[in-house]
Amino acid sequence: MTVTPPQAGDATIPPARLGADRPDPGSARAVSQGFLARAALVTVGLSLAGALLGLGRDQVLARLFGAGSETDAFLVAWTVPEFAATLLIEDGLAFALVPAFSAAVARRRTHGDTGDPVRALVRSTLPRLSLAFAVASALFVFGAPYLVEALAPGLHNPGFAVDCTRLTGTCVLTFGLAGYCSAALRGHRRFVAPAAIYVAYNTAIITAMFALGARWGVRAAAVGVAVGGALMVVTQLPSLLRQLHRRQTAPATDRADPTDKTDAADTAVTADPADPADTTVTADPADTADAAAPAKDRRTMNLTLIVTVLLFALCRQSQVLVERFLASTLPAGAISHLNYAQKVAQMPMVLSLMLCTVTFPVVAQALAEGDTERARDRVECDLRVVSCVVLLGTAAIVACAPQLVHLLFQRGAFTARDTAATAAVMRVYALGLLGQALVGALVRSYFSAGRPTWYPMAAMTAGIVATSWLGAWAVGSFGVLGIAAANAAGITLTALILLYGMGARSVPIRTRRVLAEMSKPLRAAVVACVVGGFCASRIDSPALGLAAGGTAVTVVFLLLARVLGVQDLAPALRTVTRRLPYARIR
Repeated sequence: MTVTPPQAGDATIPPARLGADRPDPGSARAVSQGFLARAALVTVGLSLAGALLGLGRDQVLARLFGAGSETDAFLVAWTVPEFAATLLIEDGLAFALVPAFSAAVARRRTHGDTGDPVRALVRSTLPRLSLAFAVASALFVFGAPYLVEALAPGLHNPGFAVDCTRLTGTCVLTFGLAGYCSAALRGHRRFVAPAAIYVAYNTAIITAMFALGARWGVRAAAVGVAVGGALMVVTQLPSLLRQLHRRQTAPATDRADPTDKTDAADTAVTADPADPADTTVTADPADTADAAAPAKDRRTMNLTLIVTVLLFALCRQSQVLVERFLASTLPAGAISHLNYAQKVAQMPMVLSLMLCTVTFPVVAQALAEGDTERARDRVECDLRVVSCVVLLGTAAIVACAPQLVHLLFQRGAFTARDTAATAAVMRVYALGLLGQALVGALVRSYFSAGRPTWYPMAAMTAGIVATSWLGAWAVGSFGVLGIAAANAAGITLTALILLYGMGARSVPIRTRRVLAEMSKPLRAAVVACVVGGFCASRIDSPALGLAAGGTAVTVVFLLLARVLGVQDLAPALRTVTRRLPYARIR
């Protein structure tokens, strides 16, 4: 899929709009809002396709295998790819490698024929990381019995979970390589291939369940995980190889040339030829000093950074361990209800963070150039947009949870009782979605400077401790609902701690102003949720109830957001509606 930007000579484009999204001419280094809008649209589009396929995967899992002891066993094995995705693709490794590749791409423009910093970075990091991924994968495969016993000591079918874990353990190697490719491509501001990996991954799992489910049961899904991980790497490899073989002496403006056949195939989001500032990168003077620094010192610094970000991601994902450990003591199906509720409820959070995925290299570059004000403005804008998107989604999920779960899952082995239990869990879990989204957005700011910091891990540790204590206290009285409530409380605490530390340890945002702005969509979401829930409950048909409730939530939220003066909502809508008609997708 290629998105072609509007051209100056295109007769279908009103001339007055050609410069509508350009940055201040005095800011030559700024990335244009038009480029970010196009990149975000492509990223969101492909990520949405992957998320919808993920929902389809869960629907197939529920239809074919229901919510019983074997499904619980598979979901314990599913912990491995969940952890691997967070550590190696979505968060951990990306926080260390995206700034490193962004800096290497900037140095590539100044080194000429003296050597390619990008290839040098690949040579110095890829072999070591690949070996680490392979060793970790082998440990998961051979240590599966011990892992299952540690994760879910009260599981009803541990042998089945061990079989599935040995299959899913292979994804540590493939996810690690896929995460490396994603970070390298995002450092080059190439977003299509990284955004498409979950389309390939979920397609493989769905295909495996249909093709092998009758013979192997839910083990077929574990086979799909192993195959899908390999497809993640294959999806990105051609684009990455093209970037590594680019000419070293690129123009300083880094303007994408539509006639450059070498780069056209993987420049999925092409810089606007009429806007030289679209992808301009100015070399940081500090890069020269960094290039002259001893290689051993740089490796030590990078190793420390990698350790800090991986420990943060590991700590964050340990929420899943706490939930499944506590739920393993409950009746069969509890882990499955938690899983289905989370997969649906997390969609607004995942989509809201797509903008941060696109702007992460931009913030990293601004900090590398010493432009703190530009980084601050970008981060504050991201936080406002993320809050609007996730709060709108939260209101819709809480208002329409029974109808949503019924339409998505209630068929085959998934009964009406499972629908009621999953919807109740979803409503409680959704209360922590704003905290989840803020943690995902804020932690990128902490690591965007490419320097190690332990503060995010300390904040996440505080949240995990709160989740564990509250969950252990609540599970006896409230069951799976208590686990979901503990999750929401713990991640919200982490988000507040990260916000508190932004000024001194990260991008110095104006915290009080940001909180005041976020309170506006929060108020709108509460009212919209009440109205939408009332509308959805008055209609017997799940489909019509979902349509009525979702429409009511959206209309009320947008109207109140406008009345309350929510920033960035109207400009974002105008940018999207203006760009969509001019993006030719083929």
